[in-house]
Amino acid sequence: MTALINQTLSAFTESLADKSPVPGGGGASALTGALAASLGEMVASLTIGKKKYQETEPSMIKWRTEMDGLRIRLLDLVDQDAAAFRPLAEAYHMPKDTEEQRKKKAEVMELRLCDACTVPLEIMRTCESVLVLLGEFAEHGSKIAVSDAGCGAALAKAALESAALNVYINTASMNDRVYAENAENTAGRILKSGSAAADRIYQQVKDRITA
Repeated sequence: MTALINQTLSAFTESLADKSPVPGGGGASALTGALAASLGEMVASLTIGKKKYQETEPSMIKWRTEMDGLRIRLLDLVDQDAAAFRPLAEAYHMPKDTEEQRKKKAEVMELRLCDACTVPLEIMRTCESVLVLLGEFAEHGSKIAVSDAGCGAALAKAALESAALNVYINTASMNDRVYAENAENTAGRILKSGSAAADRIYQQVKDRITA
């Protein structure tokens, strides 16, 4: 099967719109995070080489390289999310006519639900790192491009929120409540700190361009 990230934008959105189980919210959140990272890289690219910002150029080059790695990671997570969710979608359709079948389905479902939580949590962690770098671009990037750092922060926050929902929808069906609560607590912590960072960056950018 063709990797989702190798589809055209039109094909990807059509796939997202139909009734197939993948891509879904997890893949969309990873792609949104990758767009946020791309906007940060653009700020760096428009800052590097400008005489006015030459003092921070070494740092800007380093941050752009780091952000490029995060962007690639998030694109990879688009397909990883699909790979994790397909088996879960199949598990939902396992037979449950006999006690043995019901037991087997419950065991498989539990494993697949855990797998399906792993990727959105990784998306959240990666977006949290994206926001750290967006903060640097918002502060040190060229003023003519800094609005894109704010746009990136808004997208990164949306990616965090949507990835978190993909954690919660899976933990809600788990029997292992210890695992579920740990996953929910991790998602909640990242969502809270990441959203606060995104809001700070957005306001910082707004203040800087309207001053």
